[in-house]
Amino acid sequence: MWSFKAWRRQRTLERNPIDPAHWAEVRRRLPILDGLDEAELQRLRERAALFLASKRLTALPGVELGAVERLLLAAQAQLPLLHLGEQDWYRGFHEIVLYPDDFLSPQRHRDAAGVEHEWDDARSGEAWQQGPVILAWPGVEASGGWEGYNLVIHELAHKLDMLDGGANGLPPLHRDMRVQDWAQAMQSAFDALNAELDADPDAETAIDPYAAEDPAEFFAVTSEYFFSAPDLLAEAFPAVYRQLALFYRQDSLARLQRLQAEHPDYRMATNATNG
Repeated sequence: MWSFKAWRRQRTLERNPIDPAHWAEVRRRLPILDGLDEAELQRLRERAALFLASKRLTALPGVELGAVERLLLAAQAQLPLLHLGEQDWYRGFHEIVLYPDDFLSPQRHRDAAGVEHEWDDARSGEAWQQGPVILAWPGVEASGGWEGYNLVIHELAHKLDMLDGGANGLPPLHRDMRVQDWAQAMQSAFDALNAELDADPDAETAIDPYAAEDPAEFFAVTSEYFFSAPDLLAEAFPAVYRQLALFYRQDSLARLQRLQAEHPDYRMATNATNG
């Protein structure tokens, strides 16, 4: 049966072809794509093209944004959605603004006594409700490895979180997931991380202590780790890993473990980390 949506999708792909050499360079620069099978890589490539056709990337002076750089960002943006249905998960925003470096973001907070505090906070990324995503380009370039850092995934996780309203650490769950299970796993881990930092503010926590800021940041940071350091996340907070695996419909830990078992470079990296 003819489908207008499928026709429009195919037409967009035909009008926005991806240069094979550009895709090969993106593959080389993004180790977190290693271990995806050919069907997954083809789906990711197509979704990256559709993403670039639907979102405006605005590069501020100082950011050189060529075809490879655009594709580098888009592939990371689409990795979390790889096994989710082709609905508009990134609805609600149309632009990504790229800064040449970290930027100052005005912040405002009213304390328990009713006193309002205002300050400028240096940030590498920010996602606005019904607004753009802002990324510092050095953070985008530093993303894509298995080191527990991915600015693109972190900020777009906030956008997933915001689909049901404000960012609160609870994205719209699938029908086969239970809010109670999600809340118990996330809250228990969030409380444990905060307790560790309350006891020792300088503690070397298993994941980035920024996750302890609030539930929204906990979801964003753990999403980051799910794709870029799943072994660390699963060891520290196995229940959180399981919930994220259900949400993203992926098993990134199994993929990393296969790479470690099959490829000398990954085995060497693991031994160096454990040594």
